[in-house]
Amino acid sequence: MAIKGRRESDDNNDDNDDMEAPLLASDSFVVDLLPTYSNTTSQVALVGAEVCPIESLDYELVENDLFKQDWRSRSRSHIFQYVVLKWAFCFLIGVLAGGTGFLTNLAIENVAGAKFVVTSNMMLAKRYELAFAVFAASNFVLTMFAAGITVFFAPEAAGSGIPEVKAYLNGVDAPGIFSLRTLVVKVIGTIAAVSSSLHIGKAGPLVHTGACFASLLGQGGSRRHHLTCKWFRYFKNDRDRRDLVTCGAGAGIAAAFRAPVGGVLFALEAVSSWWRISLLWRAFFTTAVVAVVLRALIDVCKSGKCGLFGKGGLIMFDVTSENTAYHFGDLPPVIILGVIGGILGSLYNFLLDKALRLYTRINEKGKVYKLLLAATLSICTSCCIFCLPWLATCKPCPADAAEACPSIGRSGNFKKYQCPPGHYNDLASLFFNTNDDTIRNLYSAGTDDVFQPSSIITFFVASYFLGILSYGIAAPSGLFVPVILTGATYGRLIGMLMGSYSNLDHGLFAVLGSASLLGGSMRITVSVCIMLLELTDNLLLLPLVMLVLLISKTVADVFTENVYDLLVKLKGFPYLETHAEPYMRQLMVADVVTGPLQVFNGVEKVGNIVHVLRTTGHNGFPVVDEPPFSDSSVLYGLILRAHLIVLLKKKKFVHSCTLSGFDTSKQFCADDFGKRGSMGNNESIEDLKLSEEEMEMYVDLHPFTNTSPYTVVETMSLAKALILFREVGLRHLLVIPKSTSRAPVVGILTRHDFMPEHILGLHPFLSNKQWQRLRLGEFDFTKSTLSVY
Repeated sequence: MAIKGRRESDDNNDDNDDMEAPLLASDSFVVDLLPTYSNTTSQVALVGAEVCPIESLDYELVENDLFKQDWRSRSRSHIFQYVVLKWAFCFLIGVLAGGTGFLTNLAIENVAGAKFVVTSNMMLAKRYELAFAVFAASNFVLTMFAAGITVFFAPEAAGSGIPEVKAYLNGVDAPGIFSLRTLVVKVIGTIAAVSSSLHIGKAGPLVHTGACFASLLGQGGSRRHHLTCKWFRYFKNDRDRRDLVTCGAGAGIAAAFRAPVGGVLFALEAVSSWWRISLLWRAFFTTAVVAVVLRALIDVCKSGKCGLFGKGGLIMFDVTSENTAYHFGDLPPVIILGVIGGILGSLYNFLLDKALRLYTRINEKGKVYKLLLAATLSICTSCCIFCLPWLATCKPCPADAAEACPSIGRSGNFKKYQCPPGHYNDLASLFFNTNDDTIRNLYSAGTDDVFQPSSIITFFVASYFLGILSYGIAAPSGLFVPVILTGATYGRLIGMLMGSYSNLDHGLFAVLGSASLLGGSMRITVSVCIMLLELTDNLLLLPLVMLVLLISKTVADVFTENVYDLLVKLKGFPYLETHAEPYMRQLMVADVVTGPLQVFNGVEKVGNIVHVLRTTGHNGFPVVDEPPFSDSSVLYGLILRAHLIVLLKKKKFVHSCTLSGFDTSKQFCADDFGKRGSMGNNESIEDLKLSEEEMEMYVDLHPFTNTSPYTVVETMSLAKALILFREVGLRHLLVIPKSTSRAPVVGILTRHDFMPEHILGLHPFLSNKQWQRLRLGEFDFTKSTLSVY
């Protein structure tokens, strides 16, 4: 069958082999009634700090003759090896994530701690100008180092990485997000950026780090570096890699907070799109390994072998009173705290969205502007941290203080700063500590009189806006810890205001404040609840934390989306939601199918295949049998671009348009069609060299075609098709006609066809409907970023 018709945009997209917008045409059947419209609105996304082309993942099992033979040939020992490897990989992910989390935290505590000690010693000597110069210069060097290695070596490492992990587990792939280079820059950049006193956290980057470990382990080694094994071939598919990345994401949270159960629930609630019981077991095993590794390494540090600040970080230990008591009269202040937390969380997301849009316009001007933005924020942050404590009045040290007052040369609640002997600066105690130590100070029980209301208000305002402004620079940065810190400060403030109406400890209010702001910003409830209980080691907080989270999430849902959904949309990832937009029920799948469509015969000419692969970027092609191979035109199945390239590379051609007579199991093996990871060589049609004689030969596609692709009739509602597409984890969904008198296939749906910008582009009248769901983040990346390339 000759192939005719192609999109106009294909002439300009030869290198973009991820473009999956559907096509519609062949010389046997041409559907002219469908619009020729190129869906390019959701095929690029902001990955880290760069705009990159994206593609979808193949979660569907390819049921062709070759793979069926491979599965039938597997013995019980092969299945046993596969199961053992899955658990072994989970164990390795836990060890690597736990060890990396510990080393990252240890490095941050020592680097930042040394910086604070040097600055404090100069303050004690009343050399204030020099102290500020050293403090600001240290922060500047650390920030620029983190931004520099990110900008020049791995732009994908910028940000927290959670939106990229969330999109990947939804079926979206982007180049380099889990590469070895990204992993290295992520770890080193996180240490430098968090140590630079920017108001950012390490939890998000650790989630990305855990996912990188999982993805690299699941790639099955590298042929190029001769690091492979025949056992690893079982993992050369997106389904198993997806499960490993899910376990890696949970391990990252467990490593950040020593919260193994919270890590599992975070992976389930916040980032994963598919879940099953067997995956729950493996994720729990992975996070349990993380907890054991952290406990073993922390015991080493207790002996004093980890530096001056080896015991800091990880926000662990008992930070609230052992006998937490509360009564029914304490509920009104808690309810108020939840309501205000929901409002503040939604406002946080709104302002963060505005700041990131501004940063996007700055960053797209080039690498120099990215570095200038990071430098500006570093200088401003250093000025705020060093100058604001001068506004606070010195307080005399309490006579019954459980720790040394003032605390000199270490973390604590009683920083001397510029105060006379026997006094401390409470605002400096909040600013001149690492984020983890500040959270511990705010959570501490029995410290109701340690902080002044004016200091808490000043620190709350500063941390609230610094958290918004610091996220989005071209460096690894997380949102989790800044939100926890800001929420703890806000909770303390509410505790002070409600002092006469409640008997709750201010440290307990700080814990509830963190819960309320997390619920209002991130909208994750169950995982946050368990994480906070694991952080504070106090099960008595459970009812109050549950109440605060439910209230804050409910209030915040009225105003904005959760922060991770906002970031996913802002970055331009074609993320499939769990629900269908209301207007999708007014459309059939035929209403969004665009043309023309490329179709192959069951026995196809090599030249036709090469021409289509070189002139389009599509990853799936329907295979149709026609007489004499069938009684009538019938859909045989779907074949992938990657499989076609393998067939062309092997050159197992026939001279005439007939079925091949050779045994495919002897000519090919399943590993030939396994998906390569970022460490492998991705085959390209441009790399193939075929002679004129070979171009005139034929190739039998039947043994390599997925004979059971998912299909929907063209009259199915778009909403119903979306649910099927997402729940099964599809990459291609074939649309078949309602009438048998027409061509056997009329189009292909990919995730891009379910994107609102594509649908509303085809049917603009729907945008004026009153029942259309409000969507935030309608920034057009196609218009604003394509000029960079």
